[in-house]
Amino acid sequence: MAIKGAINTSKLAEEINKALLTYTNEVVERVDTLAEFLAKEGVKKLKLTSPKSSGAYARSWKASKIGRSWVIHNVKHYRLTHLLEKGHAKVSGGRTQAYPHIAPVEKELVDEYVKGVEEAIKG
Repeated sequence: MAIKGAINTSKLAEEINKALLTYTNEVVERVDTLAEFLAKEGVKKLKLTSPKSSGAYARSWKASKIGRSWVIHNVKHYRLTHLLEKGHAKVSGGRTQAYPHIAPVEKELVDEYVKGVEEAIKG
């Protein structure tokens, strides 16, 4: 004898799976959108905060999507990023001045990303 309003357990499992799949897809979509937004914001901030002798280094920052990940990189002057960020030894002795411009932007973006992912999960 079937109880009125009773739910078949196999249908219940299907419904739970559908709900979880929908939730997961929504979270993935929000996180992907957040990553793209933050990558583009990071490029803007790096263009503003990068050392500017001629300005070519600062203008070369780009955000690229590789697979499902976003990467911020300097297209033309990638060899200079570490030297400018950390400074380097001179041939005549001593060191050049460091211009930390990548690390502060990275820290800010990571903090915003973590906060955004937590919000996306909570819904």
